[in-house]
Amino acid sequence: MRFASEFNTLNYIIKESDKILLVPHTRPDGDAVGSVSALKEYLQYLGKTADIACFDPLPDYFKNLIPFEFKYPDRLDLKSYDAIIASDSVERGFDKIKPQLSENQATVLIDHHPDITIHGDVKIINSKSSSACEIIYDYLEFNKVKITKNLATFLMIGLSSDTGNFQHSNTTVRVMEIASNLIRSGASLSKIVNASFADKKISTLKLWGRAFEKAKINPKNNMILTVITQEDIAQCGASIEDIAQVSAILNTVPGANFSLVLSQRDGKTIKGSLRSEEYKGTNVSNIAHQFGGGGHKFASGFEIKGKIVETEKGWKVI
Repeated sequence: MRFASEFNTLNYIIKESDKILLVPHTRPDGDAVGSVSALKEYLQYLGKTADIACFDPLPDYFKNLIPFEFKYPDRLDLKSYDAIIASDSVERGFDKIKPQLSENQATVLIDHHPDITIHGDVKIINSKSSSACEIIYDYLEFNKVKITKNLATFLMIGLSSDTGNFQHSNTTVRVMEIASNLIRSGASLSKIVNASFADKKISTLKLWGRAFEKAKINPKNNMILTVITQEDIAQCGASIEDIAQVSAILNTVPGANFSLVLSQRDGKTIKGSLRSEEYKGTNVSNIAHQFGGGGHKFASGFEIKGKIVETEKGWKVI
């Protein structure tokens, strides 16, 4: 099995550790939330103490599915942990924690994003996997762990999130096999989809409406673009979390080769979210790399310094 050596090393680290810190990426999405929750559930089963540290809180729409607390790293004694496991987009969040760790603390990276440059004692990275949750499922399967209803739910959250509810091109035969097994083990796909995709507050829908109203297709490259300002978020009573699915929805517009959502995150930072599909023939990772970002061929992102302003000729970054 792929990663057999790394999985065995991870088993040794867990065995020798009493207290383990789990780190998802900042602004955690379904895969980040599901992966650390599955790991925490498994570690607690083994009798270990496990905490989840994140610079952003657990998104509200997951609170009925996730029973765990996301703790702010600055409120934890980071050096008190024997091992740290970072999961999904490990270069966002773990990079801020790593300088505070000591050399005798084992670090493990679990990720499905390519081009990971940050160091870890154990790196379990597979860009062909749909999600970090798929890799964690492989790890649990390697250890012949019985998938409980809670584990199935947490893993399904990540699997469905990063495959766009099994609509994206990373929905492989293996993904469907895993999803089938998770449903068999008690995961409620309809409940997860409602929480992640369908159960939206009126403030979220208002923000989406503004984003869709501004959307335009560039006839030169068939890119569909929209912008979301801080004023949009405030006036709709929404939050940054509500932006997450806009790029995926815009990517479904007929004639669009890929989507780009530019959102103002603070007075000097803009986040770009890119989405495409395999049949469209656009590698959005190449675009993200031009702006210092990265990700998958069909789901990537970047952050740049600047501010979005509206001019007579349209939107501009200054």
